[in-house]
Amino acid sequence: MEPVTHALTSLALARCGLQQKARLATPMLLASGVAADLDLLSRFGGADVYLRLHRTLLHSLVGSFVLAAAIAAAFAWSTRKDSQNALPFQRAFVICSIGAGVHLLLDLCTSGGEQLLWPFRARWFALDWLAWLDPWILFLLLAGLLVPSLLRMVSEEIGERRKKKPNRGAIVALLLVTVFICVRAVLHSKAVDMLFSREYHGAVPDTVGAFPTAASPFIWRGVVDSAFRMEALELSLVPGSYFDPERTDTHFKPEGSPVLDAAQKTSIAERFIHYARFPIASIEKTEYGYHVEIRDLRFPANSSGWDDIIAVVDMDPELRVQIDQLQFAGDEKP
Repeated sequence: MEPVTHALTSLALARCGLQQKARLATPMLLASGVAADLDLLSRFGGADVYLRLHRTLLHSLVGSFVLAAAIAAAFAWSTRKDSQNALPFQRAFVICSIGAGVHLLLDLCTSGGEQLLWPFRARWFALDWLAWLDPWILFLLLAGLLVPSLLRMVSEEIGERRKKKPNRGAIVALLLVTVFICVRAVLHSKAVDMLFSREYHGAVPDTVGAFPTAASPFIWRGVVDSAFRMEALELSLVPGSYFDPERTDTHFKPEGSPVLDAAQKTSIAERFIHYARFPIASIEKTEYGYHVEIRDLRFPANSSGWDDIIAVVDMDPELRVQIDQLQFAGDEKP
């Protein structure tokens, strides 16, 4: 998920009582809960660098352990001269591990996924329950953090003084976010079952995917992979809504050819196909040879998200590769 949600989640965790358990718990949770998203900076190195670094090193179990240890060590070292209030590394590490671990769990719930087993295994893990930016989760976290603060300010204005206790609003917010994610998981399972239960233009699906949208937990983007084509569609789980499997955006798979084989054998295409969930290629004959693009139907055609990457391979008439590169779909020239 995006960094704001991670920061608000870390702040809510601190106010649930962790800030009473350890000195500097709030800044430690914020640092460890957001630090993994430093790999977003790889976007400025281009799509190739972004695909190599984003959600790999810093979003792996090993990387998160190292991040938590480094942040804990930094905070413990910063308090070493205060003999009475020095922060033990072990306590700091537990707090930072909570922040880093919750970050991994939230990102695991998205359709972007992460390589948890990097560098031992380059496999993507994604549950497809949450959008990268979910306004419903943001609302719940903001409400849980801000409303109690406002009420506390009003109480202080009228002269009431209370001891610092775990923030009930933060606790309720995290509980509601957990319930919301569980509801999303159930809806995702229902969407997958519904996609598998239909035929599409006479074809039975081999594989399907249901991907969340930010607007509503009841609206999903469906992708159906069958023998000769892929179908993309919007799926509504609103009670009483009608699902028409004939109303889809159809993408025909290109027939096997020397052009397609040559394009798919490039290192760029192989890396992209490993990343993509529903790769689909298009081949265009040009005056200079052939232009091949491979997209991931996990993302809609008008997507401008950073995770929407395409592979481009240009070859001459003798199928010698002239250009092979990754680029962000939103950066395509019209």
